Amino acid sequence: MPSQLAQLRRMTTVVADTGDIDAIRQWQPVDATTNPSLLLKAVQQPQYAHFLDEAMAWAIGQGGSREQVLANAGDMLAVAVGREVLAIIPGRISTEVDARLSFDRAATVARVQRLIELYAAGGIAPERILIKIASTWEGIAAAAELQRAGIQCNLTLMFSLAQARASADAGAFLISPFVGRILDWYRSHEQRDYAPADDPGVQSVRSIYRYYKQHGYATEVMGASFRNCGEILELAGCDRLTIAPSLLAELEGSTAEVVRKLHPQMERLPREAPLDDSSFRWQLNEEAMASEKLAEGIRNFTVDQRKLEALLAARLA
Repeated sequence: MPSQLAQLRRMTTVVADTGDIDAIRQWQPVDATTNPSLLLKAVQQPQYAHFLDEAMAWAIGQGGSREQVLANAGDMLAVAVGREVLAIIPGRISTEVDARLSFDRAATVARVQRLIELYAAGGIAPERILIKIASTWEGIAAAAELQRAGIQCNLTLMFSLAQARASADAGAFLISPFVGRILDWYRSHEQRDYAPADDPGVQSVRSIYRYYKQHGYATEVMGASFRNCGEILELAGCDRLTIAPSLLAELEGSTAEVVRKLHPQMERLPREAPLDDSSFRWQLNEEAMASEKLAEGIRNFTVDQRKLEALLAARLA
């Protein structure tokens, strides 16, 4: 029997959830995803520290205020790592926009255009890039504008059907529901654990996947932020799953049978009217888990972005 990872790859596109280039080279995923937390973890390893030096040297050459130099260095750091990853994988790299722009549509669009320009300067076409944007109302509106301009987006920090519905209506290429972070919230609030099939994060992705297929949306669903292999196996058949190297290794080490749990073929239903701003905000507000985890995720990514900037600032000094 092939490994569970090999079996999973027959029914789901496997994506590496890491900024560790050596791990990507080892696991040979189709796509890869990064975020400020993963970049921070990667560049603190000696073999990747040169990305910090190169990004800062480039940013200093661009000139501007200290704040602008650091912003440029942060963007170049993400792009430099992305370019390195794209030399290994056949598919796309997901590069995240600064979480501090999560509530500013225009600033998000401008920053994305800058990232695309930086990739283009390195010979990378937009078709190989997915831009990760937090699925706030403003972030989803930015994604709609970017998708119309031919820039494909990955709506991240997703914890609710309201976010998923608005993202699909915006024409997002991909969404990333955060399975493990949903489980974390329920474990903390309910003071109990869950079997994989009953895992609230798994149930959330299943409901979103079913909604998309029933209503004929082309937006793909990529389960993310896994805590264990049980969650992954319960979502076998999902469009994509982005998996950390430690869990990829665990799946590779088992030959137990993988049973497909999600199937795209299902009865079609008419689409519902798109959510407007107030309806979206109200439905998100009504889900304590979703609203709390979205806010927490934005704060935590911002913390790690600032840590990256501190590493870059040390080189500026």
